[in-house]
Amino acid sequence: MKTGHAKLDAWIEEMEALCKPKEVRVCDGSNEEYDNTCQELVDDGVFVSLKKRPGSFWCHSDSEDVARVEGRTYICSEKEEDAGPTNNWSQPTEMKEKLHELFQGCMKGRTMYVIPYCMGPIGSPMSIIGVELTDSPYVLVNMHIMARMGKEALDMLGTDGAFVPGIHSVGIPLLNGEKGPKWPCRPNDRYIVHFPEERSIWSFGSGYGGNALLGKKCLALRIASAMARDEGWLAEHMLILGLTSPEGKKKYICAAFPSACGKTNMAMLTPTLPGWSVETVGDDIAWMRFGDDGILYAINPEAGYFGVAPGTSMESNPNAMLSIEKNSLFTNVALTDDGDVWWENMGIAPPQELTDWHGRRWSPGSSEKAAHPNSRFTVPAKQCPVVSPEMDNPKGVPISAIIFGGRRENVEPLVYESLSWQHGTFMGAAVSSEMTAAAAGTMGQLRHDPFAMLPFCGYNMGDYFGHWLSMEKPGATMPKVFHVNWFRKDAEGKFLWPGFGENSRVLKWIFERCDGAVDAVKTPIGYAPKKSDLDLSGLTISDELFAIDNEQWKGEVQELRTYFKKFGDKLPQGICDELDALEKRL
Repeated sequence: MKTGHAKLDAWIEEMEALCKPKEVRVCDGSNEEYDNTCQELVDDGVFVSLKKRPGSFWCHSDSEDVARVEGRTYICSEKEEDAGPTNNWSQPTEMKEKLHELFQGCMKGRTMYVIPYCMGPIGSPMSIIGVELTDSPYVLVNMHIMARMGKEALDMLGTDGAFVPGIHSVGIPLLNGEKGPKWPCRPNDRYIVHFPEERSIWSFGSGYGGNALLGKKCLALRIASAMARDEGWLAEHMLILGLTSPEGKKKYICAAFPSACGKTNMAMLTPTLPGWSVETVGDDIAWMRFGDDGILYAINPEAGYFGVAPGTSMESNPNAMLSIEKNSLFTNVALTDDGDVWWENMGIAPPQELTDWHGRRWSPGSSEKAAHPNSRFTVPAKQCPVVSPEMDNPKGVPISAIIFGGRRENVEPLVYESLSWQHGTFMGAAVSSEMTAAAAGTMGQLRHDPFAMLPFCGYNMGDYFGHWLSMEKPGATMPKVFHVNWFRKDAEGKFLWPGFGENSRVLKWIFERCDGAVDAVKTPIGYAPKKSDLDLSGLTISDELFAIDNEQWKGEVQELRTYFKKFGDKLPQGICDELDALEKRL
């Protein structure tokens, strides 16, 4: 079947000749297509239908294919220096030769699904069309939820529109009518490869998450960040929320946090402050462009949530829990015998026996976890009880504030505001987080994650800092920039801040700072709140949470000097100036 787009049809034919699938199917994005594909996966023993959650399914992956593979993710720019010190680089021609060998005949016996998809609202000038070719029905049903895919994307593309081509294969051809493994993958031959100059993606050997759903991290961050650099906008690993005051005034805020810092929880926050409310525009990715009025507008390019399940509970994120009561896909969580799902820290006691994420029988008290720490739910955004009606606004939403944050037991106070846009960019470049038990590495060890973009920036991060600095232009209304830290502890190791819905108290102060409704105290690190301006009613909060220790911060400056050296002469002068200025203020 032809798409009517000459360039797209030619590329599909070229990839069909390379991969040699038994058939090619252009996906229309209909509910019927989704239901039929889910049923095929049930019939093949890959999916289990969940009796307790209508329209929902459980599956588990191969134990070697459970997360993004940073070590096998490549940015193949023409010049190595354009990939920079934080990315894996390979010479594009050499990588293409290697990929062509791997993809040769890799889809034999399988269907090649052609998935046209739109990242962003249909018809928005901020949206980007991608096309993913894949031999994975699991990818098809997840893309159905995560992107606006099928006929409406193809219609938007027209007969000559631009698109980002992406090809994906699990790498296991089916010969002589064999069935193959339930979760096909090639753990030792995984390649997630981006060619930023030609705007294309090749992914091989993994069927999981961001390795395989090419619209997500591959297009919406790595390729889009390179497009944004060239075209003068921002593609960011940020949530977008709408915050409404008791008076009915609304502001939109973006926030970037490294993993295990409560990003999705904040996107779907239930405020504890009376009269305040939060709406979710997006929980993971924001694309921002200036409008004609000089204001920065953001869209969420995704149509669904691909959330981490363990730790999600009615206490931590009730809106996420309510979102996944139906029409959801669950990967690598545990399966109960009565047709429901379970994971650690769900807030519900586990049954006496269940099926764990390996597909084995499991009982409470086992030394192994029932759900993989990176197990996921995939759910349509429209099912979130607090989804913003602006999520489909083709113009996007106007951004008043940008928040950065990390997990720090000391040094960083609860909240402070940057002194300028350049200082705010420096704050983003300096983001770091202490390792948690869920991450590989030493507990408590500091991991730098500038702008929470470390695994997702599609070009040299030094140039990326420079791009952020260049966004400030005459006539532009720049968002205010803030830093938060929900994770500061006292000497006994107890958290000083209750977090979760109480974070709305900090958002209220940020809201009021954007309005100029409250003053702040100028400190060496930025503008800090007066404690009396934070609504702390009903809480007993130690002053230690707000403490700024000059000696600790001097150590922070030296540590940052060492870290920034890795960017060499690509580190912008503006970042160096801010580091020097911070040291002088201390």
